[in-house]
Amino acid sequence: MQFHGTLAQTRHVVGDALGWTILPGGAASYTDWASRQTFTVGDILVFNFTNGQHDVAEVVAANYEPCTSTTPISLATTSPASLTLTTAGTHYYICTFPSHCQIGQKLTINVSASATAPTTPASPPTASPPSTAPITPASPPTTTPTLPTEPCPPTSSPSSSPSSPPTSTSGNTTPLPPPSSGAPSFTAVLPAATFLAIGIAFLSY
Repeated sequence: MQFHGTLAQTRHVVGDALGWTILPGGAASYTDWASRQTFTVGDILVFNFTNGQHDVAEVVAANYEPCTSTTPISLATTSPASLTLTTAGTHYYICTFPSHCQIGQKLTINVSASATAPTTPASPPTASPPSTAPITPASPPTTTPTLPTEPCPPTSSPSSSPSSPPTSTSGNTTPLPPPSSGAPSFTAVLPAATFLAIGIAFLSY
């Protein structure tokens, strides 16, 4: 920042080669010189004059026209006098030697604010490379198909279970033995027929 500020400073030699003195053109000569300059805060005014014959004082606006040298803002009596412009606005300078200001040894300048140092543009943000990781697609919602509900066939309970044929228990009749799994012999069939005939006869009797 100090390096930029040094480069921005400009030295203005008041009156150029003529210096700070009583000019033939009076105050108009310094007005013309000032119109060809650009004054900025930080610049330096250089007053060259003969020591003991001139000086330079900065005064307020109210004291400029009447050339009042009392209570000056600053006063330099030794040449060369280098005055740094520290504030923007209009600045007024006169020579305090008798009648010098009245005959034209006076100067008015307009000072502009200091130029703003160029701002270094910010580096653009570095874009991150796109991720190479595969993107897993979202799983579709699992839908359980709904099967149509069919009415269950009514459970038919048998109203009546087949009953075993009634076994006759009347009398002292001995029940017939179950048939043999083998082939019936003639000897076994004959007693059975005899008992059957006796039973029928007993029942009919």
